[in-house]
Amino acid sequence: MIKNITIIGGSGFVGTRLIKLLDAKNCINIDKKQSFFFPKISTIQNICNKGLGFVIPVESEVIILLAAEHRDDVSPTSLYYDVNVEGTRNVLKAMTEKGIKKIIFISSVAVFGLNKPNPNEDYPVDPFNHYGKSKYQAEKALIEWQNQDPTRAVTIIRPTVIFGENNRGNVYNLLKQIASGNFRMVGKGINKKSMAYVGNIVAFIKYNIENMSPGVNIFNYVDKPDLTMNELVCQVENSLSKKLPALRLPFWIGMLGGYGFDLLSFITRKKIAVSSVRVKKFCATTQFDATKAHNTGFVPSYTLLEGLNKTLQYEFIKKHDDNRVLFESE
Repeated sequence: MIKNITIIGGSGFVGTRLIKLLDAKNCINIDKKQSFFFPKISTIQNICNKGLGFVIPVESEVIILLAAEHRDDVSPTSLYYDVNVEGTRNVLKAMTEKGIKKIIFISSVAVFGLNKPNPNEDYPVDPFNHYGKSKYQAEKALIEWQNQDPTRAVTIIRPTVIFGENNRGNVYNLLKQIASGNFRMVGKGINKKSMAYVGNIVAFIKYNIENMSPGVNIFNYVDKPDLTMNELVCQVENSLSKKLPALRLPFWIGMLGGYGFDLLSFITRKKIAVSSVRVKKFCATTQFDATKAHNTGFVPSYTLLEGLNKTLQYEFIKKHDDNRVLFESE
């Protein structure tokens, strides 16, 4: 097991789980915000600062780059490129200065865009938003860096939407709506959604730390099976013993409502959970092929349904409103 691991962006949802899995004594965390759970191993630094090199320990054997601007509503949009692209270049420069040759970069299936026919890693990229575009530009910078020295090892992991305990992203908002009984299906609900449980994502990162070799390796990561929105709602109903109203909204009404919330957000200058972009993403098919990852020998710790049930029980049955509880459900 590699012990000298530097995680950049480890104070957040995925990073906290990863540090816990790897054991904090093996890790150093660099982030622009302090880690609530692991302050003793954390250093405050922004990857947009070009002086990043001085804080990467020379003894680091591998870098895990998690830091990113990823929300749908980042403003100005130039931040996606400042952080995701230029920040990545700053990290690579610092690694070059310290002679560090191994990096695992967490990218995204957003590089493929929406409504693609189950793309694998070789499928042409076609990002539809600034997040996907900036992630792909960062990938190209990593590949160029590796090409400069064939002894360098670059692993790029493209996870689908990640969910799990203590996450407050789009999946949580969806599950919260369903759990509250206020959810209404937009569209027919037959569009499939690839998802990934955070416990499996961090385990796959650990697997790659232990199995890195020179060159460039790119992996999609998805926990199968892919569920339709109807199947996902059914699973949530069963886990929480709830039954939702059968009322559905046509797609055009959902989009009209989304545009209305966009206008309200613009007028009030406040971020609102519902938007036209999120309605569009909700109704889109976002299904991806992760055969390559699952053929490496990696065995997920949980099935998709086990991860979903663990998340639902933790968030809506045990009701851990205080996020200081460190994954008590494990």
